Amino acid sequence: MADVTDATTLADGPGEIGSGRPDVRAKEAGAADAGGKGPGAKGDSGGGTGRRWNDGLIARHAFGRKGAAGAAPTVGVEGIDENDGTAASTEVHQPIGGTYEGPLRVRLDALRELVGLSRTRIEGTTLTEAGRVLDEASTRQRLSSRHTVVAIAGATGSGKSTLFNALAEVPISEPGLRRPTTSAPIACVWSEGAAGLLDRLAIPGRLRRRPLAGGDGDEELQGLVLVDLPDHDSAVVAHRDQVDRVLALVDAIIWVVDPEKYADAALHERYLRPLAGHAEITFVVLNQIDRLPGEAADQVLDDLRRLLDEDGMALGEHGEPGATVLPISALTGQGVGELRELLGRFVQERTAAARRLSADVDAAASRLRSVYVSDGRTGLGERSREEFADRLAWAVGAVATGEAAEREWRRNAGRACGTPWLRLWRWYERTRTPGGGVPRAEVIVEDELTARQRVEQAVRTVAEDAAAGLPRPWAQAVREAAVRGAVGLPEALDELAVSAGPPSGRPARPAWWPAAVLAQASMTLLQIYGGLWLVGQIIGVIQPGIVPPVLVMLAGIVGGPLVEWACAAAARGPARRYGQDAERRLREAAAGCGRAKVLDPIAAELMRYREVREQYSTVSGLTR
Repeated sequence: MADVTDATTLADGPGEIGSGRPDVRAKEAGAADAGGKGPGAKGDSGGGTGRRWNDGLIARHAFGRKGAAGAAPTVGVEGIDENDGTAASTEVHQPIGGTYEGPLRVRLDALRELVGLSRTRIEGTTLTEAGRVLDEASTRQRLSSRHTVVAIAGATGSGKSTLFNALAEVPISEPGLRRPTTSAPIACVWSEGAAGLLDRLAIPGRLRRRPLAGGDGDEELQGLVLVDLPDHDSAVVAHRDQVDRVLALVDAIIWVVDPEKYADAALHERYLRPLAGHAEITFVVLNQIDRLPGEAADQVLDDLRRLLDEDGMALGEHGEPGATVLPISALTGQGVGELRELLGRFVQERTAAARRLSADVDAAASRLRSVYVSDGRTGLGERSREEFADRLAWAVGAVATGEAAEREWRRNAGRACGTPWLRLWRWYERTRTPGGGVPRAEVIVEDELTARQRVEQAVRTVAEDAAAGLPRPWAQAVREAAVRGAVGLPEALDELAVSAGPPSGRPARPAWWPAAVLAQASMTLLQIYGGLWLVGQIIGVIQPGIVPPVLVMLAGIVGGPLVEWACAAAARGPARRYGQDAERRLREAAAGCGRAKVLDPIAAELMRYREVREQYSTVSGLTR
């Protein structure tokens, strides 16, 4: 048997399918209009199909009428005018596409924004499906919005071609015993303007058909583009590839199953289960029910519904949206009329393309869920920020610097307010001690390697805190941002330790300091005065009287340490504040450096993630 998909082999005579003689077809069509009869017309006794027919080879070159000025012939793509036999005008130059409205448009915009924000963070292969959906949405939008492309798919011997012919009411796709029978997609179009859609499906002109207007149900099916596909379980790999390619582009799908293969794992695992989210544009018909006796048809139909439910495909029962399941017999015509009526209403709604695209967006969002949805609460808490600042402060020696500044302040207070005799004694002890001399201010310098390790540990810890709960690509982006920011951070902290440390020279003195110095000097003068008084009495210069000079000396001797102790007690508060101020300046400088180099880049990545998370919520419909 010749390959029935080749239109040139379907018929040889005038008026038959595949005839390439427009003049003959035009005459026959005109005869049918005038006399009500013609080859293929209702009541035709010549073996017609009971329906007037015009193959309408879409994409066929036909010559248009010449204009008054002798214009060159034009190219038509939709068929032959039945009244005069000339090429019919087409609508290929008219704007036939439509715009997406409502939630679908919002979701597509969000998906486009999501892909744009994620290109530098997520592998390109992960975004491939989302990019394909956007490309297909753009392509479908430019094509006819008045047409609905419906594919008939099924296994070998399921009766796809028979159902295709029954819906078209003409023998377009020839069923046969040789498998596979259908080797390439065949299209039947009920109205003009679908050339772009068929070009998108890569269906050649010789496999494009269109029945003439006037048959039963033509009004309901206006805008339908019906495509008969090769077997999805064909032994020929090219056939299966064509099925996969076309199924990704059509607006709706009619799955034809038979009582023998309705539970085939290849059908459910490869097609129905992955396309479960496309239930609203799916028809599942159980063909050949005429072969099932008694209640067997109902039992098989119930089992088919059960399998579809296990596949995750919602069933459109009780007024709920979902897949349509219908028992038919394409050979006897049982149930075909109901399917034709359902298909007509579905086509006239003109929402199939938008439904298909919405389901594609859902599928793309489901595949992207793992790279956008976090396991829990994300972000960098205040506690993590404070701990990072504390670690940097330890690394830069802020605490040790503050303690050293406090000790230096108290040492200066002791030198200024201490008794002169005690200072002389300390000086004498230092001169007797090897290596003694003027004590230097204690400077805490941490080992460079230790400081660098502290900084690296602080960066790793804050990066892990920020990345906790994030999807893997965004967690990796946060870590990389932290590592990039940590470059040169130890050196910057070293510079801060010098520039933001305590100022050189003597620290500022409180207001009571001069009074304390004056009081200590007075105590010293009392001791000197009392001593001179006693000396004067001993040499006889001053009248003897030991009690007054002793009391004066005792007042100075006792008062000096008391003043020194009081000054030391009063110096604790200012010294502590001075040390805390030195520690605070260095801590704030280190925290500012860490914030600029590490925390701000991390915050930028987290902000980007929150933005894409909002876009993903819109894409997935969580905000609807």
